[in-house]
Amino acid sequence: MTGIPTRGNARIRLREQAGRLYIEGCTIASTARQISRSYGCTRTLLLEAGVRLRRPGGHRMTSFRSQ
Repeated sequence: MTGIPTRGNARIRLREQAGRLYIEGCTIASTARQISRSYGCTRTLLLEAGVRLRRPGGHRMTSFRSQ
């Protein structure tokens, strides 16, 4: 995590990379680690990229009971 603001083309590339990782199934936290940014920065990049964020907690399986 650099602490240096990312601007211009570098920000666009970072936003695209974050979007690809997240859409492929990574969490925001794991995406943040892979692009070496904070969780908050990564979340902002995803929103800037127009990515629809998943609900917290991930997918939960539900059981089906036949009666």
